[in-house]
Amino acid sequence: MSRNVVVAKRYAKALFDIAQQQQIVAEVEDQLKLIVQAINSEVDVQKFLALPSVDASRKIELLRGVFADRVSYIVLNTLELLLTNGRQNVISDVYGAYVKIAGESLGQARATVYTAQTLSAEELDKVAAQFSQITGKKITAEQVVEPALLGGIQVRIGDRLYDGSLAGKLNRLQKSLNKRAL
Repeated sequence: MSRNVVVAKRYAKALFDIAQQQQIVAEVEDQLKLIVQAINSEVDVQKFLALPSVDASRKIELLRGVFADRVSYIVLNTLELLLTNGRQNVISDVYGAYVKIAGESLGQARATVYTAQTLSAEELDKVAAQFSQITGKKITAEQVVEPALLGGIQVRIGDRLYDGSLAGKLNRLQKSLNKRAL
């Protein structure tokens, strides 16, 4: 596990603890998502935040100006702390870790469903319901179309991958045949 991920988990855990005390867990998640999307969509902002020659106070001033009326005090303070400590590169990782911590605490999980073709909303809901039964958690699913799968689906929930794709089955068959050939 990279150092950035470890650092991000610490910040996310601290932020989650405060959000939970204030009963604003979902709101903080939405606010972090807003910040990450805004930063990721603007290359100039990414470059500005990454510049070591720019003082942290100027970076904080920029983010305060953009997000002051749109995010809570605790999220803004977390951003300031990240920037002050030169950790602007882990903002996205903090969001990812926060989502995972909040989901585990609330008995929820996010699933990424990879398919060769687009599923209807009803089909995606059925996949989410099936994996809710398997995991015992409320699953929120998002779909990614990956034509290389050929058919079937892959579902990633956290660190776990459920592979029911045709490409996955062919790979497992090939490995099995290779072992027998040796």
